[in-house]
Amino acid sequence: MLPAPTTDAELPAYLEALGLPGLFDVHVHFMHPRVLAKVWAYFDAAGPKLGRAWPIRYRLSDDERVATLHAMGVRHFSALSYAHKPGVATFMNAWSTEFAAQHPESLHSATFFPEPEADAYVAEALERGVEVFKAHVQVGEFSPDDPLLDPVWARLERHGAPVVLHAGSGPAPGRFTGVEPVRRVLERFGDLRLVIAHLGTPECAAFVELAAQHPHVMLDTTMAFVDFWDDDRSFDVVDRLVELQSRVLFGSDFPNIPYAYAHQVEALVRLGLGDDWMRDVLWHNGARLFGRP
Repeated sequence: MLPAPTTDAELPAYLEALGLPGLFDVHVHFMHPRVLAKVWAYFDAAGPKLGRAWPIRYRLSDDERVATLHAMGVRHFSALSYAHKPGVATFMNAWSTEFAAQHPESLHSATFFPEPEADAYVAEALERGVEVFKAHVQVGEFSPDDPLLDPVWARLERHGAPVVLHAGSGPAPGRFTGVEPVRRVLERFGDLRLVIAHLGTPECAAFVELAAQHPHVMLDTTMAFVDFWDDDRSFDVVDRLVELQSRVLFGSDFPNIPYAYAHQVEALVRLGLGDDWMRDVLWHNGARLFGRP
């Protein structure tokens, strides 16, 4: 395998050596400034909650963060927001639409929450060209199989729009986190294109098995295998990631990460799964899913 990049400055040369046009990151956050400030405040207070500090490595303006991604060779990226309560998704989605218009290299992103209006504004979002949705079970404190989401799941299944779903119990468990609520959703909406964020950590084995059973379920690598964690359950499923090579997508959680962006790529290289596996994960799988050449 090619040597792993260890700094952000080394990423473009590494991608070029792989023969890739760049990096496709499906798990990046751009949000309305007021919302992002609250997210950063949560991580600033995460030391007592998680028993460790969580410094935001890329605490920059929107323009500076876009420029940083470009400089590292990131050619396409999502701009994920996640609704944490009723009544905020449309506000977040309107801002995300403006961001997508200004940055066509980003995926037009949106969110939703279990509320009576959800199906209507998800339909409007799809008409506007939204390419990917984000839902966060732990932050929103809702179950994926909430009946209010049934029409949303049905619509997204028909449309084929991917949903980056944070349903695992990391970094802190919630009332509805874990694989079982997601399994119940897939029993009724089996063709949903779900991207399980963070490999479903810490329930990685269960979520990987779920992906093996459902050909439209994918996994993203966000914060998996990195040195930040003391007990990283993602290492339990490394062998299965070869079997699922075509459905593993690169994700980073930029900018809300406490280490250099390149470390996520370095951590994947260290798995030793081969340069072809890296090519699929870093570019081809994302490009194919979202129809980017």
